[in-house]
Amino acid sequence: MENIVIDVISDVVCPWCYLGKARLDLAIAEVQDTVGVEINWRPYQLNPDYPPEGVDQKRALATKLGGQENVDRAHAMLTDFGKQVGIHFDFDAIRIGPNTMDAHRLLLWAHTEGRDMQGRVAQALFKANFEEGRNVGDHAVLLDIAEGAGLNRSVIERLLKSDADKDVIRGEIAAAQQMGVSGVPFMIFDQQYAISGAQTADVLAGALRDIARMKAEARAKAN
Repeated sequence: MENIVIDVISDVVCPWCYLGKARLDLAIAEVQDTVGVEINWRPYQLNPDYPPEGVDQKRALATKLGGQENVDRAHAMLTDFGKQVGIHFDFDAIRIGPNTMDAHRLLLWAHTEGRDMQGRVAQALFKANFEEGRNVGDHAVLLDIAEGAGLNRSVIERLLKSDADKDVIRGEIAAAQQMGVSGVPFMIFDQQYAISGAQTADVLAGALRDIARMKAEARAKAN
């Protein structure tokens, strides 16, 4: 079995990233008998200038997308796509558009406990924001997510109160931008192949099979 590492560059307040995660999960399940997959969640901020307390989400989104009609149209499309993969988007419940720096710090700290832990935290952050309307910029929400995933609440609380690893997050985002990443989700397979956007599960499964086949062929030639 070939093993593939995927670096997923995303923001936890990006609905296409949540959709992309669900589709990737389906793709991984489809190829699990022949391809092993490990995922690293990498940071990106769609709204790095938002204040720590966040902004009025509905107003900010209407401004960004050019009016409420455009917002409603986008949400309707995303809601339909979400239903196909088990996501129950509740856009009306989202009141605060958060600054996601601390959410990304939490994901970084979760990664030190392993990829499975980071994956659980990533899923919980997406679900909290998009299905439960919780403010993922709020430390209390982040602490509940951390504890629910199995992280030490007191350790995370102490870290959140500090500036620990903010420069690391900024550095990773800058590196992604220097690579040409201007939108998310952006998936990098084995640090060689990239797929942009929330592609369907079929497309992602096909990519995983193709890359696994190329790795197997390269190994066979080397031997």
